[in-house]
Amino acid sequence: MANELLLKYGCNPNQKPSRIFMKDGGELPVTVLNGKPGYINFLDAFNSWQLVRELKAATGLPAAASFKHVSPAGAAVYVPLSDTLKKIYFVDDLELSPIASAYAAARGADRMSSYGDWAALSDVCDKETARLLAREVSDGVIAPGYTEEALEILKKKRKGNYNVVQIDPDYMPAPVEHKDVFGVTFEQGRNELKIDAELLKELPTENKELTEEAKRDLIVSLITLKYTQSNSVCYVKNGQAIGVGAGQQSRVHCTRLAGNKADNWYLRQCPKVLNLPFRTDIRRPDRDNTIDVYISDDYMDVLADGQWENFFTEKPEVFTREERRAWLDGMTGVALGSDAFFPFGDNIERAHKSGVAYIAQPGGSIRDDHVIETCNKYGIAMAFTGIRLFHH
Repeated sequence: MANELLLKYGCNPNQKPSRIFMKDGGELPVTVLNGKPGYINFLDAFNSWQLVRELKAATGLPAAASFKHVSPAGAAVYVPLSDTLKKIYFVDDLELSPIASAYAAARGADRMSSYGDWAALSDVCDKETARLLAREVSDGVIAPGYTEEALEILKKKRKGNYNVVQIDPDYMPAPVEHKDVFGVTFEQGRNELKIDAELLKELPTENKELTEEAKRDLIVSLITLKYTQSNSVCYVKNGQAIGVGAGQQSRVHCTRLAGNKADNWYLRQCPKVLNLPFRTDIRRPDRDNTIDVYISDDYMDVLADGQWENFFTEKPEVFTREERRAWLDGMTGVALGSDAFFPFGDNIERAHKSGVAYIAQPGGSIRDDHVIETCNKYGIAMAFTGIRLFHH
C-alpha cells in the first residue's frame, strides 16, 4: 500500500491535478489490483464499501451494492433468489454463491441505473461473482479480497482495464472528517450511528407488528439511505432495495421516484413481460431499456410507429394501464425508509400504491398526526426512529 495515488483527473477532465492521499502520512487502506480507477470511481468505492460493510455487520448476511454517481442504484443482503428473479436479473444460467446472489439482487432491481456501475462486496469475491461481473457493463469493484480464479477472470474484462480494488477490512478512519468546498474546510464527526432493530421500537401507529423479515428490510433500507445523496427514500423487499429515490429537493418526489422504480421491478415479474418474444440478437442492456418502455405508456407510440420489429420476433400485446395496476395490486409486504421525516401524508398515499406495509422514518414533523392517520387508514406499521440520515 502507498501513501498516495495519482489520478488521471478529478470529477471532469479539466480538473487537474487529482489524487487520493492520507493526510496523516499513513498508508492508503486500498490496493489497486487491476485497472486505473478515477476520482468518481473512488468516491463510489469508499461509499459503497461502507454500505456493504454495515449491512453485513447489521444482518450477518453477505451484502453487495451497485453504485452510480455516489449513490446506490441498488443494495442487497443474501436472500435466495426465486426462479423469476433469476430470470429478470439474467442470471438463471449461472451458478450463484451467496455473495454472487447478493450482487445479482443489488444490480438487478434497477438495471437501467446500474448500467456502468461500481460494485461493492462485503465478502471475498469468488469465481461465481467474478463471472457475473465479467459479463455486465461495470466500471469496477471493491472487496476485502479476491480468490485467484476471480482475479484471473476480472483481469480479462474490458481488455484488461477493469478496475479491481482491494480494501483492508480492518481499516477504521479517524472519528473526525474534513471536506474542502470553495477553498473552505468543513469539519464534522463521522456518522457512526449504529442502525439496528433498537431503532424500530417506537410505533405510533395502530398496527405495531413488525415481522423479523420486516425488521431486516427496514434496517437494509436505513443503512442504504445512510450512504445515499439526500433527500432520499428507499423501498426494500426480501432483503434488497427495489427502489431508491436520491438527491431530490422534495420529499414526495423521492417517494414517487423510488416508488416508480419499485413498481418497474415488480412489473418485470409479470408473465406478460417475462414472455416477451425478444429477438435472439438483442443484448441485455437493450432488453432492459425495451422492457422499461414496454411497461410504460410510451409503448403505444412504439407500436404505432412499427418499431417493435427492431426488438421482437412478433408484435407483443399492449400491456394496458389497467393490467399494470391489477398486477401491482399484488405487490405487498414492502418496507420503506426515509432519511428525514415525512412532512405530509401524501408520501404515505404514494407508498401504499407500491405495496408498502412497513415504514421507518425519524418522526418530528408538525404534521406527524396526519402521517400517522394516513398509515392507520391502510394498516401500515410505522416506526419513529428519532434519527436523521442526511448524506452530502
